[in-house]
Amino acid sequence: MDETKNIGGFLESFEGCFSDGSFIKLTLGKKSSKASTLNNVYFRPVLIKNEKLLSVVFRHQTSDITKNLSLAEGLVFLNENLGTAFLTASLFTSKEDIQVLFNIKREARIFSGKPSLAALQEFDHDKIKRRLIKTEGSIYLQKLGLTSSDGKIIPSMNDKFRQIDKYIEIIDSNLKESMPDKPFTIADMGSGKGYLTFALYDHLANNLKMEVKITGVEMRQNLVDLCNKIARESGFDGLSFVQGSISDYKIEKIDMLIALHACDTATDDAIFKGISADAGYIICAPCCHKQIRKAMNPENEMKPILKHGIFMERQAEMLTDGLRALFLEKYGYQTKAFEFISTNHTPKNVMIVGRKSQVKPDIAKISDQIHRIKKAFGIEKHYLEELINEA
Repeated sequence: MDETKNIGGFLESFEGCFSDGSFIKLTLGKKSSKASTLNNVYFRPVLIKNEKLLSVVFRHQTSDITKNLSLAEGLVFLNENLGTAFLTASLFTSKEDIQVLFNIKREARIFSGKPSLAALQEFDHDKIKRRLIKTEGSIYLQKLGLTSSDGKIIPSMNDKFRQIDKYIEIIDSNLKESMPDKPFTIADMGSGKGYLTFALYDHLANNLKMEVKITGVEMRQNLVDLCNKIARESGFDGLSFVQGSISDYKIEKIDMLIALHACDTATDDAIFKGISADAGYIICAPCCHKQIRKAMNPENEMKPILKHGIFMERQAEMLTDGLRALFLEKYGYQTKAFEFISTNHTPKNVMIVGRKSQVKPDIAKISDQIHRIKKAFGIEKHYLEELINEA
């Protein structure tokens, strides 16, 4: 279907699917200058204290803000911003998908098709499909501001909790492929406020009953002091935090190295530390990719395409992380790269998992692959490669 309606017609469609329970999600995009720093807005249904609401994620350039709105509040926001701040809307329902394009007169051209997403079976705000982190009675979750005193997840921290739980699920599934029978040592490089660090220790020590020692490495002394205090209050004897940079931290031998959202080449520093320490597992979720973006200078058929900044950035991300995976393979790791959580929760959603393999790598073949890729895109150096070569 292709028809033209005014903004009111689209709002009626949205209100109707929300009311009859067929609404799955709504995404606003193609921002205009009136959107300021706001890049996208995501709506989904939630049920809080038996009240059906809209959970709305406002994605800015540097942060995400989540609010719970009533249907009336959501309609007011849409009426004020559709066709002005945002020129496209993608509405997903269990009956059909609707794509809406707005012109300067706020007229909406509507295109509909078969539903691409399964209907949500429930709206429960707090329920997660497979929750490994127990919230009831958790001191650290409350101290870190994730839960209230009664163990309920604070609504504004729901997306953060989903990320953490997914991290734990991924690490859990990898460990269960080869459960360690000895004290297990982990370094969390760039641990920040320690959300994942605490949850991982809790899961390994209390759920899996493992003997584990985890060290969080963080530059900011105030966060180190805070996390050590919470670890003591939680009775986590095998968890500690130290002040220092990833590049300067000394590791002799370790079983697992984690680096989540370490900025730009700090991810390379962490991977290098893991390789040097012969870590059994290296798990990273990269952040930005500035080094390769600046180093790329293709002089081939790719040049006309990569003159567009957005394509250059996306290609830089793929090249940076693709080469990281190849370097891990070259030094004996089986690698997997995947999206670990929906972009609705965070745009930084690529994870690379390297697991030490008993199979000897074909170093010459992988080295040639790396050389050819670098040559094709005019890349003289990759920071991780420099670290390895200088060691």
